[in-house]
Parts: sequence; structure tokens; C-alpha cells
Amino acid sequence: MTTNAYSIAVIPGDGIGNEVVPEAIAVLEAVGSRFDLSYKFDHFDWSCERYHKLGSMMPEDGLDQIRDHDSILLGAVGFPGVPDHISLWGLLIPIRREFRQYVNLRPVRLFEGMESPLKNRLPGDIDMVIVRENNEGEYSEIGGRLYEGTDQELAVQQAVFTRHGTDRIMRYAFDLAKTRARKHVSSATKSNGIIHSMPYWDERFAVISAEYPDIDTAQFHIDIMTAHFVRNPDWFDVVVASNLFGDILSDLGPAVTGTIAIAPGGNINPERDYPSMFEPVHGSAPDIAGQGIANPIGEIWSAAMMLEHLGEQAAADAIVDAIEVVLRDSDVRTPDMGGTASTSELGAAIAKAAKG
Repeated sequence: MTTNAYSIAVIPGDGIGNEVVPEAIAVLEAVGSRFDLSYKFDHFDWSCERYHKLGSMMPEDGLDQIRDHDSILLGAVGFPGVPDHISLWGLLIPIRREFRQYVNLRPVRLFEGMESPLKNRLPGDIDMVIVRENNEGEYSEIGGRLYEGTDQELAVQQAVFTRHGTDRIMRYAFDLAKTRARKHVSSATKSNGIIHSMPYWDERFAVISAEYPDIDTAQFHIDIMTAHFVRNPDWFDVVVASNLFGDILSDLGPAVTGTIAIAPGGNINPERDYPSMFEPVHGSAPDIAGQGIANPIGEIWSAAMMLEHLGEQAAADAIVDAIEVVLRDSDVRTPDMGGTASTSELGAAIAKAAKG
């Protein structure tokens, strides 16, 4: 008898999102049968295609349509013909902000069976979590343009760092570090060049660090930090960063494991007042969309993060274990990992392993 049923808002979005989301759902159903879970999947066609047809990425009451779901599973957003700022600010960012998903959580891990582009790196050498501030920072709506079309044209973009927003993301990072073996937090900054917001970020990092005397810390300017991600990825455990810096680092991190396609992400409302949203780090990949060769692991791992957030730790672990088993014990690989498998073939292998 099924004892746990979850309502999931499913937004495949654009491009390969429509190909990887069904694989994640199949894996969720596989562990559902194993762990006595059930789901009610409500599908929404919010996308750039909808924008072309109706002039908006989602309907005016879109947020109300998904507000009462237990969680949101998203594929990818963006496609040629719709400017990126329209697609993101028309769908992703309103969800993140209306539902106070102020934590963007992005694990990075080198699995056994994967080959890192970094020389002599082995599983265990790369195992970090990037905690990105998700509601303020550099991604604000404050700013504008003046004198458009003239040689005096200018654009102003205002970053916003509040004490409330800065402190809560740092505390989340430190609390996460307490649950991990290494108990270490690194902060990304650029206080030698950005004169107001980054020194403030550093000051708050020092204050919050003092609340966690058992957690070791480090601080790096973002430029050298990217170099260390490549040269010394084993230095990092939990990384806390502003919206922009976290966005950059969470693409670079999985790239040094071999492919960004496996990287998952969660947009988390820690207080659980609103649904959280889970999506892979990769984009809509219009260059390969429709070919059936997209790697579904990022979406599948994101679904595991969703189950973990919903309190279904055993089912979440089973999915991650299944990913690990397939990568370690089989040669089923999509082309981005050097194989010839299709999206559905890799997804089916993981679903079979997850079912137990």
C-alpha cells in the first residue's frame, strides 16, 4: 500500500529539457515502486515555444498554479529566437524569488567510471557542494539605460547585498558543512576590485564564521579561485558564493569532472513555506535537441535531490547509487561521456539499477 504521495509540478521547458525530464520521471517511478512512494505529476508547457505563441513564458497566474505543489521539477529554459533575459526573467527567476528559493545548491562529484579532464584525478578528489545565493546579489532588476542610440549611451546595473540575504546563505553553507566529513567552507569574493559589496560580503563571512568555531574556512578572490578549481579541486568542500560567482563556479566545477551534463541543482526554500525547484545545471542545448543523445544524469540526480528535500533519503540515495553503479559497472554512456548510448538507453539503465 502506497503511503507517501507527492504532487510534482513538471516543467520540461525547452530543448533537451523535453528529453531528459521523462527519464527522471521514469527513475522516480522506479524508486517509487521500491520505496512505496507515489506521485501526481502535473505537466506545464511553459517555455520559449509558449512565448512565441502567446507572448509570455508562463500565464499571469502561473505561480499560483504551482504554489501548492510539493515540489517543482524543471528541465531547461532558453532557445534561439528568445533573448536569454526574457526567458529567464519570464520563468526561472520569478519562481525562484516568489517562492523564496534563496539557496541554489549544486553538488559536484567525480564518480568512479568517469574520466576527469584533469590529469591524475581520481574519484574522491573532487567532491564539493556549491552554495549560491539565489535571490539577490548581482542579479537584480535595479538599473537601466540612458541616451539610447547616442554615443553617450550608458547602462547601469545595481547589485544588492542585504545583511539578511548574505547572512542566511552563509549560515546555510556552514550548517551544511557541519554534516560533511571535512567540515570546511570556502568563500568566493572579489573585494580587491569591487569596492563596496565584496568587502561587505567578507565582513559578514568573518562574522558568521565566528558562530561556527568547529568549521575550517578559506577565502579566495574569484579569479584565483577558478584557477584552483582546475589545479586543486581537492581543496574544496562547501563553497559559498554570491549569485554571479556561484553561477560561474557551478559550471566550472562539474566541467572538471568530465561533463557539465551530470550536474544537478536545487533551488531551495529551506523554511519549506513554498515549493522548491530542482533542475540540472546544463542548459537547453539547442545544438543537440531532438537527437536523443542528451545526457539525462543531471536531471535524474536533480530528482534525487528533490526526494532528499522531501524527506525521502533512502529513495534519494538509491538514485545516486544507481547512477554510480551504471557509471562504474557498465559502458552505457551518452556521447558527451565518450559513448554511443541514447538518452533513453542511459535513463533506462539507471532506472533498472534504481529499482533494485
